[in-house]
Amino acid sequence: MLTLHNHQLTVEILDPVADAARFGVRYCTGGYIFQIHDAAHGPLLSGPTYPDAFNWFDGQGIPDAFNLGPLKTGESEPIALILGIGRCDLSSNTILEPCQWLITAGDNRLHFVTEQSFHDWAVTLERTVTLIQRTVRSVTAVRATGKRPVPIRWFPHPFFPQLPAGHDELIKLNVPVTLGASTAYQLAANGFICRQGWPWTGGNFQALDHAGLGNLVIIQRHPQLGQITATCSYAPDFFPIWGNQYTFSWEPYLERTIFGGQRFEWTIDYDF
Repeated sequence: MLTLHNHQLTVEILDPVADAARFGVRYCTGGYIFQIHDAAHGPLLSGPTYPDAFNWFDGQGIPDAFNLGPLKTGESEPIALILGIGRCDLSSNTILEPCQWLITAGDNRLHFVTEQSFHDWAVTLERTVTLIQRTVRSVTAVRATGKRPVPIRWFPHPFFPQLPAGHDELIKLNVPVTLGASTAYQLAANGFICRQGWPWTGGNFQALDHAGLGNLVIIQRHPQLGQITATCSYAPDFFPIWGNQYTFSWEPYLERTIFGGQRFEWTIDYDF
């Protein structure tokens, strides 16, 4: 496990080699934030099976994923390149050749870079995680270096602990939002998306409709801290939320096509 630390927070980040047993074909293996510990309050992040168990598909902490945009030569082709993971067999959900990360430590930051190629695609992927006081900043950059444009479909999947019964407010956005009929979520008059039908016994997925065109800001209720804030440097192209009895999460998708020689970068600040 790799760590960033100050007198307030300790950020645990999975090591792409030493923690290889925790990875599968879903989440990026460089810059995977596994847990954040507060010096006064303990662990701040959760997961779909946390604290009872862990598996690579459900994950834990703040993973992120390129897996919904695999680079492959045909729809039925099982072998594909997944950015941030490597060459994979999608039919068996196995990693055939993991990507190799160069990791550089800086001033309370870790920088991960990997170069991946497959057929006419070539990509340089960079991930940087920085701890600044109570802010955990995650920066991702993709550069297309091959003959073919690189389509990306990426999303973060932060997992936060559920609040006690009777405290049902989950998130509030800086943009107008609507949601369809749901037995699990409702929009309150104060703008917070709230749980309903609690306690839950299974997973509850809901796509949100929003009118945001600029940076997305999410206020997240938190059982230990009261609330935290996340700021995304982009407007989501697709924005689902998901939760079960252990955790609640939001997934602001970013979809782009990056052409040869272009570099595209985006950031999320998590303010604890």
